[in-house]
Amino acid sequence: MVELNTANKVVSLQAVRKQYANETVLNNINLDIQSGECIVLVGHNGAGKTSLMKLMLGLTRPTSGTVEVLGKNPAFSASVAQRLALGYLPESVAFYEAMSGVEVLAFYARLKGASKHECEKLLELVGLADAAKRRVGTYSKGMRQRLGLAQAMLGNPQLLFLDEPTTGLDPILRQHFYELIDGLKKEGATSIISSHALNEVEARASRFVILKAGSIVACGTLDELYQQATLPIRLKIMVTPGEVSSVVERMGSAINVSDVNNQSFSVSCFKDEKMPIIRHISNLGEVVQDMQIMPPRLDELYSHFMSGGHL
Repeated sequence: MVELNTANKVVSLQAVRKQYANETVLNNINLDIQSGECIVLVGHNGAGKTSLMKLMLGLTRPTSGTVEVLGKNPAFSASVAQRLALGYLPESVAFYEAMSGVEVLAFYARLKGASKHECEKLLELVGLADAAKRRVGTYSKGMRQRLGLAQAMLGNPQLLFLDEPTTGLDPILRQHFYELIDGLKKEGATSIISSHALNEVEARASRFVILKAGSIVACGTLDELYQQATLPIRLKIMVTPGEVSSVVERMGSAINVSDVNNQSFSVSCFKDEKMPIIRHISNLGEVVQDMQIMPPRLDELYSHFMSGGHL
């Protein structure tokens, strides 16, 4: 794992354990989060993602170990709350249904000291400007989720906690949501996102934290996870139609070839084998028309670590 600059550390968990009665939901969690990072927590249901968020928010206390957020213990520090530096979108949002969207947001704005203008701006950002005066009881699940996101973004929080934030959103709104998060990141905000939608977060996270049964089984950038997993790379080679068989024969029996059709085939190899194979392919001449290099995707890395791969 890459060594991080502790001067910019906004969250630190050291040897954290959380237990309810005889059930341990988090075990020996060590994690530092830097200012401006977008951290994505992934894992199966019950892996400990929400429990970890609640500890960082100060909603629960660890059974043992230490939790620091902005240099303070979030469960005891009034200064963290006073700075109103945290924004939180829970997995299941619930608002008073008789209130309108703008009334709900105005209520939370008063708690955070945000302005009416900011409420209007956020409702526009999340696509609820036209429905702002409708009762929340008439909102769809996706609309309530967007209202919850607007609530979390009030006051330009320094730390934004988002638990399954795109649940109920269509693909266009999901894209818009991540554009909003990208904008907050550019302004220096730190985002901690719990998500099952691996394809959505693959290109956006600074680092991934993979949890299994309450423990961190892998942590790092996509490239770092790939290095840790030592999974094979896949090369897809496109050749002149009708020449696949002869090209595959020239590749040699020692190379793992698959997915053969009339115009292409695939080769699986490990990192140290990649360049020799690429050089070999380039020496095959103009019969090779194109080549794609495809490292393991996040879902493949996730499956690897969940099935027994470890740090």
